[in-house]
Amino acid sequence: MSNQSLIERQQWFVNLRHGMFIHFNSATFQFSDSEINDWEYGHENFDEPRLAVFDPKDWNPEQLDCTQWAKAAKSAGMTFAALTAKHHEGFSLWPSQYTEHSVKNATVKRDVVKEYLDAFRAEGIEAGLYFSALDLHHQIGRKKCTPEDKQFIKNQIEELLTGYGKISFLIIDGWNAPWGGPSYEALPFEEVDELVKRLQPGCLLMNIGCESGLDHTDIVFYENAAGQEIDDSFNGPGASCNILTKTWFWRTEDTTMELKTADWAVEKIQDCNKHNVSFLLNGAPNRHGLLDENIVARFKEIGEKYVLPTDLETIPENWLYRK
Repeated sequence: MSNQSLIERQQWFVNLRHGMFIHFNSATFQFSDSEINDWEYGHENFDEPRLAVFDPKDWNPEQLDCTQWAKAAKSAGMTFAALTAKHHEGFSLWPSQYTEHSVKNATVKRDVVKEYLDAFRAEGIEAGLYFSALDLHHQIGRKKCTPEDKQFIKNQIEELLTGYGKISFLIIDGWNAPWGGPSYEALPFEEVDELVKRLQPGCLLMNIGCESGLDHTDIVFYENAAGQEIDDSFNGPGASCNILTKTWFWRTEDTTMELKTADWAVEKIQDCNKHNVSFLLNGAPNRHGLLDENIVARFKEIGEKYVLPTDLETIPENWLYRK
């Protein structure tokens, strides 16, 4: 992708403004009543033993309805979305040919990636994917990423970018990140970027573990829920994300808890937008595969309060881009 083409894609992304992050994976079942916060951080960072090994047969969202998610996103005024196709535990929400640790061996064997993409595209919402390079099940992390592991990661990325039509952006997490995952030495950024652009020339590669600039990402990523704030001088291109609940993945208490307000969410979106940063608000489906009613209602309230800007900015003169 040429510099000019990349700049145009970056501008396209920041003008999406407001999107949905969908954290739905093994953690939905593993940690819904647990003190563990979304994934086994201690195993990757402190050599603690695995405490919650996941059996694919425990994947059983018997009422899975991605159309419900998409309609909720539409009601919130969201224009794009990202699904955790694979999170740090390593379970694949599509029937990957490169591992048995996927939906093909689950109780509910449906291809969640396909159903998600179909549902959001039907609502006119740009649908991208999230993929974790950090993979506890396959023992891929900061301590081990062999050439075979690297090829496994590339093989799975290729599946996602060749089996489901146009993917506008791919978010990679657990990659040279403070919280773990393979280093750039073990898994060079340039190799993955080349693969992504060769398979889908218009696909933006976003790296959640990136630094403050664009050396290892197409979009600077701020995990706002973890305290990463946008610097006042930043002028894009960026993405930021946050949660209405206390955790990224669904907990049983979420169904009845008091969520963060619509006013809070709208303020977050607007603050991001003025810095040429698009904001992703998490909506975590429950173990049945549905968004709880309080999330659906809050999304609708946000949509009634937030209006997508019509005077979208042109490319700023001080736009950051990788040369």
